[in-house]
Amino acid sequence: MTNTTTLMWFRQDLRLHDNPALTNAAKAGTVIPVFIIDQQHGGAWSPGAASRVWLHQSLKQLNDSLAGKLLVFQGNPQAIINRLANDHSIDRVVWNRCYEPWRIDRDKHIKAALLANGIGCESFNGTLLWEPWHIHKKDGTPYRVFTPYYRKGCLQAPAPAEPLPVPELHLADPIEETCIDELLLEPEHPWHNDVISHWQPGEYGAAERLTRFLEHGLEHYRHGRDYPAQASVSNLSPHLHFGEISIREVWHRAQISGLSSGQEDNLDCFLSELGWREFSYYLLFHFPSLPTDNFQPKFDAFPWQQNDTNLKAWQRGQTGIPIVDAGMRQLWQTGTMHNRVRMITASFLVKNLLIHWHEGEKWFWDCLFDADLAANSASWQWVAGSGADAAPYFRIFNPVTQSQKFDADGQYIDQWVPELKSLPSKHKHAPWDAPDSVLKQAGIQLGHQYPLPIADLKSSRQAALDAFATLKKSA
Repeated sequence: MTNTTTLMWFRQDLRLHDNPALTNAAKAGTVIPVFIIDQQHGGAWSPGAASRVWLHQSLKQLNDSLAGKLLVFQGNPQAIINRLANDHSIDRVVWNRCYEPWRIDRDKHIKAALLANGIGCESFNGTLLWEPWHIHKKDGTPYRVFTPYYRKGCLQAPAPAEPLPVPELHLADPIEETCIDELLLEPEHPWHNDVISHWQPGEYGAAERLTRFLEHGLEHYRHGRDYPAQASVSNLSPHLHFGEISIREVWHRAQISGLSSGQEDNLDCFLSELGWREFSYYLLFHFPSLPTDNFQPKFDAFPWQQNDTNLKAWQRGQTGIPIVDAGMRQLWQTGTMHNRVRMITASFLVKNLLIHWHEGEKWFWDCLFDADLAANSASWQWVAGSGADAAPYFRIFNPVTQSQKFDADGQYIDQWVPELKSLPSKHKHAPWDAPDSVLKQAGIQLGHQYPLPIADLKSSRQAALDAFATLKKSA
């Protein structure tokens, strides 16, 4: 070990295990761990309300792991890092790379300024299995379709490296006095207490969740991941977003577990979902306008409708479509939503209500613990039909048939839309079609205990197809 003092800038890598930048800093000598809330560069993509709540808890866990020596700041990272480096004789600054366009631009300027001032600076891959610039088609251009990207690109590239162990750390005594509570990440109104109670943010919680999934969820994953009432999904996305567990750790442990238990099909399906996460970052890196611009420009002419009443009904889980309302209430009450239901609720917004995918993206950004610019943008564009490798616009999810297929007994609906619990299961999916006698016996008057549908599924589907047809005529 040398006498080098390294500032370790934590970002979306709030862990000690398999943290390449932290390992590098530890090998060089003394480490000063720092986290900075960037108030200047994020703009509309600064953390939403739910993300800030999670971040507060995760930082507390990380600080405990660092023996209370994590320094936290808010402001312009370049100014803060330059000041710390000058005031405290810091030799080097290291971090793990982020891939949002605004962060890439910011980090380039920070690195250049540090190097110009004679301060060492290195960045590492602590977020992805494959760097976006390493995967490309034979002609050198980026992939635009997931399957060839993943099967021909990623899986033919060198395998992800093995996870790194927790390094032996020599942490500097705090050079300044800071406090996580002073970042004011939690809201004044304590709505978040019930929401966060469903989770255990932090590195230990992430490791435990992965273990539970590999022991109880992986064996049913390929089939069970479509059923929202079943515990067959990993629920790792918020932990991955904040870097409380590394994607390499998830990849390698899943392979060990899946192959040793003969779960090759379930394993392949799960790994491909990790591949979709990679693809989202890949698209964001190569096409940085993904969060704002239609990936397919023809959708610029799509006749979206502005209807604040319908938008609010969707946001509050009051659309009168039970599976949609169940998903939106799960989101509001737990900070997450089952992936199958995410697709159903998103399709209803953009295709049955003809409301721009931007509105859905913004709501998810504020409400999801796992709100991630790459995944949020790519997934909303996929559902809208405007994205890369998108579902064709005319493939419109019917929320009733989806509900009947994937929540046949209404268990998921019962959990989040208890107003309908007294209805027989076969009528929970479309209560407006239930006979009056059945509704009366259940004590339900539509429009009172539960809303009438805000859109007719058949006519709104046709309106969506008609709207899409206008794009073909103008092409």
